[in-house]
Amino acid sequence: MCDTCGCGDSELVPVEIQERILSGNERTARHNREHFEAAGVFVINLMGSPGSGKTAVLEATARARSWLRVGAMSGDLATDNDAERLRKAGIPAVSITTGTACHLDAELVHKALHALGDWRGLDLLVIENVGNLVCPAVYDLGQAENVVALSVTEGEDKPLKYPVMFRKADLVLVTKVDLLPYLPGMRLEVLLENLAKVMPDPRVIPVSVVTGEGMPQWLDWLEERSQARAVLTPEHARHQHHHQHP
Repeated sequence: MCDTCGCGDSELVPVEIQERILSGNERTARHNREHFEAAGVFVINLMGSPGSGKTAVLEATARARSWLRVGAMSGDLATDNDAERLRKAGIPAVSITTGTACHLDAELVHKALHALGDWRGLDLLVIENVGNLVCPAVYDLGQAENVVALSVTEGEDKPLKYPVMFRKADLVLVTKVDLLPYLPGMRLEVLLENLAKVMPDPRVIPVSVVTGEGMPQWLDWLEERSQARAVLTPEHARHQHHHQHP
């Protein structure tokens, strides 16, 4: 629980203050979304526990789709380690250091856009949220889709213990499935059943960045959803008009 907003804890922050914080965040999120849609950039909010494999999935995504123009914002309490990893993988990335806050908010994302450079030229912008299964689910950032990374090492019951996070997820990546043979107490089928209990429209892809399992399905999902959300910018419209009327 962070000490900047209460994250839904009315004992820590008075309800009226919390409501003002959230309403202000909603306004900024709408502003961000207008920017993203006008530029035709597909934006996902990637959430999950510390160590769930969020950064590793993005590194593998860059390796598998070198032609895809991917940028990232990486949220963390104290370091820029994840952003540095992404930059080494060829992904333009900026770090958002939150200090004591256990989540990103829309204003932090808006400010980070200026540091990211030519983000309007991206195909995909990934907002890698602070590692947490509670607070990030509360804050809209202006994204098009919510993706949650859930490692098999976290146990079968995480969806039941943190239902809000998974209820808001458009997709869950069950990561590190290559470790299943070494986790005799972990039953993938039970984890999938628990996800289905809390997700209105269960969409799950088991993945491994080590073996490559599930990566084609993940990349297909990205392409499918980005095309479904695509908005023609004036530049794109002129380009299309040029090709239709030589």
